[in-house]
Amino acid sequence: MTEQSVLPPAGKPTSYSRVTLSRIMTAVDVNLYGTVHGGVLMKFVDDVAGASAARHSGGTAVTAAIDEIVFAEPVRVGDLVHAHAQVNWTGQTSMEVGVRVVAERWDSAEDDPIVVATAYLVFVGVDVAGNPRPVRPVLPETPVDERRFREAEIRRAHRLAKRRAIQDHRAVS
Repeated sequence: MTEQSVLPPAGKPTSYSRVTLSRIMTAVDVNLYGTVHGGVLMKFVDDVAGASAARHSGGTAVTAAIDEIVFAEPVRVGDLVHAHAQVNWTGQTSMEVGVRVVAERWDSAEDDPIVVATAYLVFVGVDVAGNPRPVRPVLPETPVDERRFREAEIRRAHRLAKRRAIQDHRAVS
């Protein structure tokens, strides 16, 4: 029996993974303070990031971690909110997706959209059995894409170092 070699999937440019989702925030999205609940925005962020990861990897991708989410400004009922996502970095089976959320205020539609949240999520490509599968490399196209790729590598190194430090601490406890 001969061993079949599996070639890694061909890379795709960063622009291939770009996805935007938009929605108007309604009264059902509100928290006790009268602004949009952070959990609603988190789901919106995860949805757009998942679409970007699936597009880039060519199949199912699942959320493995949320490295960071920053809520910069409150979102109000009636705001038209756009979540923009792209794959910043890829490993063997994992991807970092960056998300930028902007809002167009319902009462000042002529103003520029404002950044209301940013996030970095880690996704893993999975096969039909739910096992990790190889994902194609991301090919940065611009200096900004290259900067995002390098910054994603820094976040990954920090995430792995934190995991190792916690495991080491637990081993001696």
